[in-house]
Amino acid sequence: MRAHGQQLGEIMSLIESGIIRPVVDEVFPFERTKDALAYVETGRAKGKVVITVAG
Repeated sequence: MRAHGQQLGEIMSLIESGIIRPVVDEVFPFERTKDALAYVETGRAKGKVVITVAG
């Protein structure tokens, strides 16, 4: 898969309108990135695993 601006815009519109809803399984702070990767490797994640970065 390659990023394509028009397709990404269409996907963004679908997400914003609620037609597509991303499923977030777990959220980890940046400091726990190793824990997040270990969790993904277990195969138990039922959605996206997110790593947050404080700005």
